[in-house]
Amino acid sequence: MNDWKLPWTGGCRCDRVRFRVTTPPLVTMACHCLGCQRMTAGPFSLSLLMLSEGFALTAGEPVIGGLHGPNRHFYCPHCKSWMFTRPDGMDHLVMVRPTMLDDHAWFVPFIETATAEKLPWASTPAKHSFPDLPPPEQYGPLMQEFAARGPRPA
Repeated sequence: MNDWKLPWTGGCRCDRVRFRVTTPPLVTMACHCLGCQRMTAGPFSLSLLMLSEGFALTAGEPVIGGLHGPNRHFYCPHCKSWMFTRPDGMDHLVMVRPTMLDDHAWFVPFIETATAEKLPWASTPAKHSFPDLPPPEQYGPLMQEFAARGPRPA
């Protein structure tokens, strides 16, 4: 068993919304799509793809922001920090913004997506890159490889 040093805690910038993570991520990601660039005001967004059963709010109540579409992006109602996303039709998954964790210095993206839309100078150390999203049949092998790799050494 890999030592992910769980549980993890995290919260928004003003700390009014807090959460707890009790299961390791399925994979870590950077997304270069134009939507993520606009939502982060940066070159990409970062995510921990997690099982919903391992993610729980412990304080506050986030609100939906972003496009208010089928993918639900959750924000702190006070400081407006983008905290996590619930992908459409996949209620068993949650995508947590790793920079919302109290200790996130260990985070490194394992895959990067939407590289066809990335800024020319933006780069990540991700092991796998995809011009859009990975084909559905690749998620299982990617998650297995990520799990076998375990947490990055400090």
